[in-house]
Amino acid sequence: MLSEEPFASLLRTPLLRRFAQLIESRSDAELEQMARLSQQTTLKHFGKTIRLFAPLYLSNECINSCAYCGFSRENAILRVTLEIDEVVHEARYLAAEGFRNVLLVAGEHPKFVSSGYLELCVQRLATEIPSVSLEVGPMETADYIPLVKAGAEGLVVYQETYHRATYAEMHTTGPKKDFDWRLACPERAYEAGFRRIGVGALFGLWHWREEALALAAHIEHLLKRCWKAQITVSLPRLRPAAGEFQPRHLLSDREFVQLVCALRITFPQVGIVLSTRETPQLRDALIPLGVTMMSAGACTEPGGYTGQGKAALHKTVRGKQIVLEYLDPNAHATEQFAIADERSPREIAETLRRRGYEPVWKDWDKAILSA
Repeated sequence: MLSEEPFASLLRTPLLRRFAQLIESRSDAELEQMARLSQQTTLKHFGKTIRLFAPLYLSNECINSCAYCGFSRENAILRVTLEIDEVVHEARYLAAEGFRNVLLVAGEHPKFVSSGYLELCVQRLATEIPSVSLEVGPMETADYIPLVKAGAEGLVVYQETYHRATYAEMHTTGPKKDFDWRLACPERAYEAGFRRIGVGALFGLWHWREEALALAAHIEHLLKRCWKAQITVSLPRLRPAAGEFQPRHLLSDREFVQLVCALRITFPQVGIVLSTRETPQLRDALIPLGVTMMSAGACTEPGGYTGQGKAALHKTVRGKQIVLEYLDPNAHATEQFAIADERSPREIAETLRRRGYEPVWKDWDKAILSA
């Protein structure tokens, strides 16, 4: 597991020292030079391809109190956990849109989202969606193994912030309070057999350069420890959500571009994920500069694609369900955060083609293992 160290002492390897130099303040000319090198490196290792995926939210129930998250138990929001058939309905909609890579997302609540529920979801989708990944509450290795056997091939877990004091302040109730338990999650997932491991930090909670350096140290550690898996990294920036938490430390668009380039130059073979949190203009500009995976047409609430789960909508206040005298028939489950790029999957795929890139809807099938 990545050891506990102050940020300054993370500069213990030549690779991290180089990364630290790349994220220092840069002139426009220096940033342009970085962008060219990042583009060349990406073309060498990934070609002109972008893997497209969609998140499928299963539940917005959660027992954690996280100051920045729309699903936090402290927020009085409309919640629902989709039934298995409703999950399949949502997945078939995404398949009709072209997706063959789906990320199942859920809040952390053992009453609603247990490993048994997730296993059934994966089993039902595995015959229709070749690549199913998970972004759910951390588990023990033994709990991950049935999910891998059911067909899940990827796991995503963001540390949120690597700054321990900020982490403790942001996470006040629930199992997510345990910094080290979360930090070791990618290694437990690797031991269970996941072939894709995704990590990341939520930018806006702490100073971005220190956050990025700790994230780079984690990536370097995982590349050595989990060398059989494909490692990906995501760089989400805080977006508006229930609770109205405001970013404490801004990461500007210019700095965001610099960070993407620095990661690509430092880690040539690591996948870099770009979500619909970012604007269409920025996403389009980043296509040639290091990004290898993009979400498209995303909805961040359960049932968001087809309206599933409306009959079971309920409201909670600080974890307690309250009786609603009236529910607007047009109501829907509360989203985790507001997206910024609302273009359809087809529009994003066409944008990629116009720029000379190939949108990749499918890059994995279990038949590969039996060939």
